[in-house]
Amino acid sequence: MSPSRTDEVEYQEVADTKPKVSYDINVPYMPASGEYEARIKDRTEFPQYLPVWEKGVWFDEVEEFEYHDPALRADKAKPHLLAAGVTATPITPKMGTVLTGLKLEQLTPEAKDELALLVSERKVVVCREQFDFLNKGPAYQVDFMQYYGKLSHQPVTGAVKGFPEFHIIHRDGNKEEIATFFKHKTTSTIWHHDVSYERQPPGYIMLGILACPDVGGDTVVADMSEAYNRLSPAFQGMINQMSAVHTSEKLIAHARENKGLVRSNPVDSIHPVVRVHPVTGERALFTNMEWPKEYLGLKQEESAVVVKFLMDHVRMGHDFQARVHWEKHSVVMFDGRTTLHTATVDYDNAEQARHLFRLAAMTEVPISVSDAERGIRR
Repeated sequence: MSPSRTDEVEYQEVADTKPKVSYDINVPYMPASGEYEARIKDRTEFPQYLPVWEKGVWFDEVEEFEYHDPALRADKAKPHLLAAGVTATPITPKMGTVLTGLKLEQLTPEAKDELALLVSERKVVVCREQFDFLNKGPAYQVDFMQYYGKLSHQPVTGAVKGFPEFHIIHRDGNKEEIATFFKHKTTSTIWHHDVSYERQPPGYIMLGILACPDVGGDTVVADMSEAYNRLSPAFQGMINQMSAVHTSEKLIAHARENKGLVRSNPVDSIHPVVRVHPVTGERALFTNMEWPKEYLGLKQEESAVVVKFLMDHVRMGHDFQARVHWEKHSVVMFDGRTTLHTATVDYDNAEQARHLFRLAAMTEVPISVSDAERGIRR
């Protein structure tokens, strides 16, 4: 981050008319100065987590860095994490675990390593009743997540004041916007990896649930390792060799078009379509609906067929998906290497807000099948 580069920050007040169709209906757009917080500050238990769009902040592209995964030094039996009083309940047989009785703020380094291992193995870990952890504030949570890797910065969305590592999701009272959205769209579903356009995309991702509807607004997670395993050896052999260009250019362009705040230039990275997990050794599909723009070596018609097949495979794969039900004061950690996820907008926000934060720890450069077979670990 280079705060001195204020000349490169683009900032304009939002026009009186909002975009006809939101880029992502789950994410708030920058309002006219001061309007957002004034409108809803009394309707949230955690006002310090309301989104702000601070001027004078610019993020350069993250340079490649050496990464050491804490899961690789964890005790596989997880005695420090799954200690007395902690209950682990599966969400599905193969994916997802709910932990109750755990206090994230009390974890030792050994327990944090074991949590990384559990996230790698189970792909989604839901920790219930984490008010004390959430109440410790943004600085504490940033420090906690930096244990798992260098934190990414979202280039256009609201963050916590003074903590640009946060990506804030807050929807409250936007019934009309949702209605407008569905006049143009049949679904809000966007199956995606978080910021996969980074050279070293996030591997460990935390969501802190500050408020949520009693019913609705869940997140659905797909196991991309199991999705890969369901494919035929012939098809696997083809996509094992494929790479795609992931880019943030669409997101940046949308913000600029709608006179929003932009804090970085577009980032492009080339990633394998199948990546290998450095902890579990699993192969996983690494493509999504949001960030890839080009599949190298394929003609447009060919890539269109392959991508449609893979995304239809994920959409219809209810037998390798898990639905994560939000409960206030929960903290969720999931594996960005082996999952896709999408929010579900099945509520109108007329009475109850959906408010959460994301912190995303970047890990290794994605390992291709050929690199793994040659013993190359990035």
